[in-house]
Amino acid sequence: MNVLSDNFAMFREGFLGTVELTALSALLALVLGTLIAAFRVSPVPALRVFGTAWVTLLRNTPLVLLFLVATLGLPALGLKGWDSFWLAVMALGCYTSAFVCEAIRSGINTVPVGQAEAARSIGMTFSQTLGQIVLPQATRTAIPPIGSLMIALAKNTAIASGFNVTELGSVQKTLNADAGYDIYVIFAWIAVCYIIITFAISGLFRLLENRLAVAR
Repeated sequence: MNVLSDNFAMFREGFLGTVELTALSALLALVLGTLIAAFRVSPVPALRVFGTAWVTLLRNTPLVLLFLVATLGLPALGLKGWDSFWLAVMALGCYTSAFVCEAIRSGINTVPVGQAEAARSIGMTFSQTLGQIVLPQATRTAIPPIGSLMIALAKNTAIASGFNVTELGSVQKTLNADAGYDIYVIFAWIAVCYIIITFAISGLFRLLENRLAVAR
């Protein structure tokens, strides 16, 4: 009995669900992470405090707890009607954004201070200096660690299966209920699916790294 061929539609749905969940969560994490990194290097004290609090809180909070807050806490506060998929995107994106922020901030710290000082000397604002001068240079350094974070994000999506989200983890839960399948074979095929996704992410970021590398 071939578990893959017998349940190909289920595996395909779980695979595509994982890819979609990873992509949307990654987009949210990158946007939030960049914004929070800008807050952390901002000259405005209130923004720096907010950025520091965001990173400290989310980096030290278990991801499962964030899922519980999103799926149970938000409805309790009156935010009802959200699909479990989008709540999972919110939990994964916010959690990963804290790590993305630190990767970008580390990249910003590698840019010589003189670059920002020169930009300010010709009248550029903080936003213009950060967006046009500092971030483009910081990106070269930040790309490799961000790639590793996106791979970790893809694997973290497995937690969403415990919150009624269709992805590869939910395939394993469904097939485990069928005594006719070997659990090790199920895990092996799911592992292959995750390997495909992580290899694709790794290849994408390696391509970006090569494209942004400084010519020698």
